[in-house]
Amino acid sequence: MEGLLTITNNSPSKPPFANIYWFPLAALYAALALPLSVGGQLRWFSAPAGLQHAWGHGHEMIFGFVLAVIAGYIAGPQPKRQAFKMIGLWLVARMSFWLAPTSIFTALLNITFAGILAWKLAPIFLRRATKWRNKSVGLVLIGLAIAAIGFHSILQNFGPAILSLKFLTAAVLLLSTLMFFMGGRIIAPALAGHFKQHNRFLKDRVQPRIEGSILALLCLILTLNFIPFSWAAKLMAGLLFFTALLCCIRMLRWRPWWCYNRMDLLSMLLGYSWIIVGWVYMGLSLIQPNISITHALHAITVGAIGTLTLTVMARSRSHRVLRTPNAKPFIYTLSLLISIATLLRLNLVSLGYSHSLVLAAACWSTAFIGLFIWLLWLAKVENRKLRG
Repeated sequence: MEGLLTITNNSPSKPPFANIYWFPLAALYAALALPLSVGGQLRWFSAPAGLQHAWGHGHEMIFGFVLAVIAGYIAGPQPKRQAFKMIGLWLVARMSFWLAPTSIFTALLNITFAGILAWKLAPIFLRRATKWRNKSVGLVLIGLAIAAIGFHSILQNFGPAILSLKFLTAAVLLLSTLMFFMGGRIIAPALAGHFKQHNRFLKDRVQPRIEGSILALLCLILTLNFIPFSWAAKLMAGLLFFTALLCCIRMLRWRPWWCYNRMDLLSMLLGYSWIIVGWVYMGLSLIQPNISITHALHAITVGAIGTLTLTVMARSRSHRVLRTPNAKPFIYTLSLLISIATLLRLNLVSLGYSHSLVLAAACWSTAFIGLFIWLLWLAKVENRKLRG
């Protein structure tokens, strides 16, 4: 849905797309913030205060990294001055959280960035979209701003500490909703176009009934997340399992085995699969005491969000600069490193906690450093074309 699903070429008379600035910045931040946080949590070195705890690490991945990707992907063409103002606010908010995560100044900066982002981008979907399913993107953006307000309110001791985890969980659920919706709107037409080139017809594309049902279920799950009764957790688990099943059916109806020769589409489908795994793990964590919710969330934050953001950034910039998203298929092998990192964080590989954490961070950082280098190369190619 880059720039409200419109693709136009950059020209001297038009402002550049915001992703030119945001994507490399987001990739570099993802690559650097995670190993700093891991080293700080393991007490290997003195990390900034905001990265010494799991909740700080989670905050920066959600309200730092992911919001930067969203700012670059949805905003579309932006005047340089406007884009740099938002980037400046984002950078100040990041530095403030690193140094003083619980200060009121940090809270105001992060809430302001999330609020401005929602204020700028949500109306694109709420006003222009005609179907309620399309409007859901705007509601998710508003929900993320509310989650930022809630999380920082708890840090200011305006509520019980347990609510901070509730707000982080809500933010992850909102992001999984966004990835589900936008990922589907990217994957379905891309698959249909690819199949058509090989004389195959994809009948089941968006699948509006399944899409609408999943969006409605996720809205109910978000509500149940804040209800402090045991029955709510069990009901939430059941709904998460059913939501995962519906999403699995949707994926199978896309016939993904027909796109074995498209690395970009396989990478998107891999990230989409991690959404399903994440919902299942979240459901299990609510009914199995031996599975913690924080571990379960990594299936979405690392597996789904990591894979999909990496693929979308590489794919959209490759499409714009090289005119085809799969021009250099090797770049999408980086998504395999994200999946390895996810398996390690879910403790599915028995290496011990610290070893798994370090290897997961190394895989994640290597993937996003690779993406960062790729994005810089694409920017160089694009500048050469504009000058020529």
